Amino acid sequence: MKKISLIFLVFVSVFCFGQENVVKKNLPIIPLPKEIKISDGVFVLTSQTKIVVMADGFQPEIDYLNKYFKTNYDFELSIVKILPTDGNYIIITRPDFEAGWKENYDLTINENQIYFLAEGNAGLFYAIQTLVQILPLEKTPEIKIPCVQIKDSPRYQWRGMHLDCSRHFFTKEEVKKYIDYLAMYKFNVFHWHLVDDQGWRIEIKKYPMLTTIGGKRKETIIGKPTWEKDGTPSKNDKYDGKEYGEFYTQEDVKEIVAYAESKHITVLPEIEMPGHSLAALAAYPEFSCTGGPFETYTKWGVSDDVYCAGKDETFSFLEDILSEVMPLFPGKYIHIGGDECLKERWKACPKCQKRITDEKLKNEEGLQSYFITRIEKYVNKNGKQIIGWDEILEGGLAPNAALMSWRGIKGGIDAAKQKHYVVMSPGKPCYFDHYQSKDKAKEPLAIGGFNPLDSVYAYNPTPKALTEEEAKFIMGAQANVWTEYITSFKQVEYMSMPRMAALSEVLWTPIDKKNYKDFIIRLKLHTPVLDKMGVNYAKHFKSLK
Repeated sequence: MKKISLIFLVFVSVFCFGQENVVKKNLPIIPLPKEIKISDGVFVLTSQTKIVVMADGFQPEIDYLNKYFKTNYDFELSIVKILPTDGNYIIITRPDFEAGWKENYDLTINENQIYFLAEGNAGLFYAIQTLVQILPLEKTPEIKIPCVQIKDSPRYQWRGMHLDCSRHFFTKEEVKKYIDYLAMYKFNVFHWHLVDDQGWRIEIKKYPMLTTIGGKRKETIIGKPTWEKDGTPSKNDKYDGKEYGEFYTQEDVKEIVAYAESKHITVLPEIEMPGHSLAALAAYPEFSCTGGPFETYTKWGVSDDVYCAGKDETFSFLEDILSEVMPLFPGKYIHIGGDECLKERWKACPKCQKRITDEKLKNEEGLQSYFITRIEKYVNKNGKQIIGWDEILEGGLAPNAALMSWRGIKGGIDAAKQKHYVVMSPGKPCYFDHYQSKDKAKEPLAIGGFNPLDSVYAYNPTPKALTEEEAKFIMGAQANVWTEYITSFKQVEYMSMPRMAALSEVLWTPIDKKNYKDFIIRLKLHTPVLDKMGVNYAKHFKSLK
């Protein structure tokens, strides 16, 4: 028997073709399911349709489905446990065996019933996303739904999107809206970049100055930074003269995490160390090598000032922070950054040099490995695991660490060969803060690079250099949205949509089923829902044939 599934977010009413003309060849389903067969006929959903629940444990998804109908069509469906003798109905059930389908689902729609089969709640939720994408947008007493048979499961277990809220802050409601977009496209990880040189955005109760001081910068550079020949910031750079700074309370974080969980999305927090730490050091300079004073970075780039690896007090400070962060996020991983840690301060710091000698380390790269490994032990002790950018390979990868490969794919290959789990996130094509058109004059200011929609769609996260056994360590991939030059949520939407839709198909759809021309056709059919949602998506694809 098949099962009904949970419906997608309320305001994300998904697209369908008009009531009078049911499209046969292409349905606007993104990502494309593993198997799909379109049949003649339609299922006519009305307020008299019943939801038949034939398995326990799906109540949140059922409630969500009914909330969707109420919001978009002004009716709710009756819920029963016995098949009606007349009329049509929606059936929700589980398979009568344990198949290990946490995210898999079957969805069958014929003229008499909509049949959802899912073992896990996530599978039911994803089935609902698929259903919603073929529902009409307009309100009508009779909702015509095309008959289809779908068997579906994801290609990768890690399907992620990232958002940098340190450089520019986005409100709680904007973050939720971003999560809505992820849910629509069946992503299951939201990587939340919360701290960096330019701002500390999460409340830590033991260290309130992290937000009252580190969460603020006195002003922000206008445009791109320039540098003198000696490497110092140019005196010609211009700043806006406006104080900038907001943060999320722990109650805000709990609310966002719970909201994401309701969409079967795990929130991955990133607490940067040992570099990208100037905002923290502005508040607590005693954990640096020099003692400061510092101020939260007002320009973009990377500071020489990092956490002092020679002081035990530094590790106590970070463990205190993590002891407040970890309980807020129920996921398996904590992202500890590890990227772009400049070593100049460590080279000149007597305490760091003593640490290198005492621990019999080769050099400052070895000191970074020591730093990450020491933090990992604390995180592991508290039932979590660390994941970090590929620089954590330097000096040797911490024993249980997972790696996020951003400087190309080499780091991911090396880690997988060492039997460490990997998330691929190479700058090309997974940095969505890069330009998506060569006509930069018509685009908002971006950090650089060029990652058009077709290059995102063509990406394969599993490197050919890996053996079949090594490839099992590639958990999946994610795209990153860094916000040095993204100052509003509308710009976040523009830079991430529809590249997010293309990446969803990379991570969900079997590689032999992918077809860029077909994707563009479905994307064009799908965009009315984005229009209804008010999404400020990039429209370059609309000129493609």
